[in-house]
Amino acid sequence: MSATPLWPGGLRGALNLSFDNLGEAAELEMGALPADAPLGRHPTAIEVLPELLDRLATREIRATFFVEGLNAELYPELLREIGARGHEVGYHAWRHEQWANLTAAEQAESLARGRAAFERLGLQIAGLRPPGGLLGAGGVEVLREAGLRYCSPAGCEAGLEAGVALLPFRWRDVDASCVLPPLAAARKQMTGSSAAVEPASFVAALEQAIDDLAENGGYLAIVLHPFMLDWLDAGNLATLLDRVALASERDGIWVAPGAEVADHVLAHGERFAGGAVFDSTSWT
Repeated sequence: MSATPLWPGGLRGALNLSFDNLGEAAELEMGALPADAPLGRHPTAIEVLPELLDRLATREIRATFFVEGLNAELYPELLREIGARGHEVGYHAWRHEQWANLTAAEQAESLARGRAAFERLGLQIAGLRPPGGLLGAGGVEVLREAGLRYCSPAGCEAGLEAGVALLPFRWRDVDASCVLPPLAAARKQMTGSSAAVEPASFVAALEQAIDDLAENGGYLAIVLHPFMLDWLDAGNLATLLDRVALASERDGIWVAPGAEVADHVLAHGERFAGGAVFDSTSWT
């Protein structure tokens, strides 16, 4: 990693804390809910997210929430609240469809539908995190044509391609990687073993990743899921959020929503061209 400062104010590291999924969208896509199940009452939206927003506010952390477009219909006021609190709302497909399984035309249709739904709430969508981690047939071109400025697929390092900023995430920095069978390789990177990872060990691995970012520079995306916060538990979540806050206060790391990081990448393309590396691993 080059020692050349990449980020605003001469900072060498940038960190985006993000939260993927909301409500029952993914469960509907997987067929995990009965056909007559009531919608708009999911615990992650009614109970988990409001408390999480308070925890972030206490530490003055602004994050990115990649949510499915369906949530604009089921939880419009909650999405407005996310934006009003200074966080970013990003797109995570309409109902958590595996993005790489969609044709380019289907991706374009999903993006148009999602953008329109969020715009009706006064929210402008800048970025996509593709469910499953892969971009698929449309690549970055379908995002650019839809007016999005960035995407966050599986991979590493910030980059720029065809006028779209790339802000990848590493599977080892995703809470679901601790338990999902297809992501055993990510667990081995974290702990040296492919066995399921305990919450405290996951947080310790993320703390080390932040330490590495402070020392070496670069870009880091941390990916959590509201439905997994009970698994993480309140104490481990507090430890992690405190470390993220400290990264900004002490370590000279720029902690910002993805859209702001992407705008910096787009404004300084010469620093980031060709920098991103894609990972073909998917959680499916």
